[in-house]
Amino acid sequence: MQRLIISLSILTVFVLAGCIFAQTVLKDPTSAAAHGSTTQPASPLDFVVKDIDGNDVKLSDYKGKVVMIVNVASKCGNTPQYAALEAMYKKYSDKGFVIVGFPANNFAGQEPGSNEQIKEFCSSTYKVNFPMMAKISVKGDDKAPLYKFLTEAPTAGDFKGDIDWNFAKFIVDRNGNVIARVAAKTKPDDKKIVAVIEKALDAKAAD
Repeated sequence: MQRLIISLSILTVFVLAGCIFAQTVLKDPTSAAAHGSTTQPASPLDFVVKDIDGNDVKLSDYKGKVVMIVNVASKCGNTPQYAALEAMYKKYSDKGFVIVGFPANNFAGQEPGSNEQIKEFCSSTYKVNFPMMAKISVKGDDKAPLYKFLTEAPTAGDFKGDIDWNFAKFIVDRNGNVIARVAAKTKPDDKKIVAVIEKALDAKAAD
C-alpha cells in the first residue's frame, strides 16, 4: 500500500508539471515549443508574430532578405521617419530589402491607438506599404519575446541593451544575423545606414 501511495504521488507530480508546461506554451505564442519545435531561436527571424490585422507571420519567411526591424509610434518627434522608411523600402525592396514595423507604446504614451487606428494613420499619412505588425511592448516586464532576443544577453551579443526610444532599428542580413543596431534618432536614410544595407544586399545568402 505504501509503494502504491508513493507511485501515485510521483504520477501526480508529472501530471502537474505537464500542465504547467502546457500553460506556459499557450501563454507565449511566439515560443518555439508553441510551433512544434523544441529548439531555441537562433535568429530574430525564428519568431512567429502577429501582423497588424491579427494574422500569424513567420519571420522566417524573410530569410534570404535584408531585414530592418523597427519599433514605431504615431505621435513621436521621430514619426516623420515613416516617410524615409517607406522611401527606403520602395528603393530597395526589389533587391531583397524589407522593413518590419512594430508599433509600441513604451515611450511617453506616443502610440496610444489600436491596431486599426495605427494602420489607418500609417496608410493615410505616410502611405506605408512595408509590413506592419501588431502593437507590442519592446521594453519592461511585458517585453515581447522577439525584443528579449534582440536586446538581452546572451542572444543580443554586442547589441544588447534596452530600446532607447521610438524608431530604434536592427538590421538583419540575408542569413538571419543581426549586423547593426541603429539609435532611434538616426534617420533610416542616413548615409552610414544606407552603406550597411547596400553592403548586406550585395552579399549572397549562405547555402
